[in-house]
Amino acid sequence: MSVSFTRVTAEAVRLRLQAMDDDQLRRFGESAAFLCSPEANYGKPPREEFVLQLREARADWKRRAAFAANK
Repeated sequence: MSVSFTRVTAEAVRLRLQAMDDDQLRRFGESAAFLCSPEANYGKPPREEFVLQLREARADWKRRAAFAANK
């Protein structure tokens, strides 16, 4: 699963993330984090699509961790 370079909605990202297993989600989050980094953007602010995907990936990871802790 790769980070999308096109316009995305938060709901569409959430649906994609829910279909991923933990390892896929981790790789997706790492990719999104890199695409939000200054190195990837030549010092410019990251594109909003990348920020949205990173935010949603982190939220899903936290949700999964909380669910696992409550098992």
